[in-house]
Amino acid sequence: MGGHWVKATVIGAAGKVGAATAFALQMSGVVRKLGLIDVMEDAALGEALDLLHGSPLCGPLDVRAGGYEVAAGSDIVVVTAGLRRRPEETRLQLIGRNVALFRDILARLTGVTLADGAILVVVANPVDILTHIAVDSGWAAERTIGTGTFLDTVRFRALLAQRLGCDARAVAALILGEHGESMVPIWSSACVDGVRLDACPGLDEASRREIFEQVRAAGAEMIRLKQGAAFAIGLCVRDIVRAIASDARRALPVSTRQRGAYDIAGVCLSLPTLVGKQGVCQVLEPDLAPDELEGLRASAAVLRDTLANIG
Repeated sequence: MGGHWVKATVIGAAGKVGAATAFALQMSGVVRKLGLIDVMEDAALGEALDLLHGSPLCGPLDVRAGGYEVAAGSDIVVVTAGLRRRPEETRLQLIGRNVALFRDILARLTGVTLADGAILVVVANPVDILTHIAVDSGWAAERTIGTGTFLDTVRFRALLAQRLGCDARAVAALILGEHGESMVPIWSSACVDGVRLDACPGLDEASRREIFEQVRAAGAEMIRLKQGAAFAIGLCVRDIVRAIASDARRALPVSTRQRGAYDIAGVCLSLPTLVGKQGVCQVLEPDLAPDELEGLRASAAVLRDTLANIG
């Protein structure tokens, strides 16, 4: 991958998440070429035209919509395509409906010549399972990144900031593990501008439980209110793409194939991960409280059990 500017392709670009992601990438400052792919071809063409119309206000953008040929030369491929989660359905229950679709997308990508070292960013759910499938299908583990608990983490930070009445950008807090029911809040290191949450008034144990439950239920709530989230996850993808394009080596809570951190291996889940131009640079292992470590290992077990049932 050469230079600061990159070409990205969004597969599933006509859906809410895909369209929001494409717009976030246009605003990222690092994407100069953008491919849009969707089974709803006219809708993808419309999104491309809409983005093109905005280019005088945010910088040059070569945006093309079409079949998989528009992905040729991409440095980053973002897969948002997937069937929508039903309100009563967990992310993991999506697996039977989405795995076949995802495998078809991966097969189609094998016929496209991507840039050397191209990186796959998986957004579609269940994201940890699909990220694992991508690695098993032949994508190098270090070049395969799922958005994982990045969205849960920013939701966590936003709700903490709202409760504390502070700037959300000042809140450092993580959700790790599965992007789903077994996600783990990392309270032990959470802070506001370096001040531990223990010293912040208004955050007793009941408040903490309430905030975490709001985070864990946020996906279903977004589906109930507006058929699913879009803007926040689009911004998460923007930050991942920026980290790759600028070789920032940012520590992001993204889903990658684990190889022994916290004695977890063989599954994809989210741990603090340095992300740069090669994709996954390093998985970090900050100190965790015993219950947090136990939660992470339980999360890995949930995902391992699910993987065991995939045909």
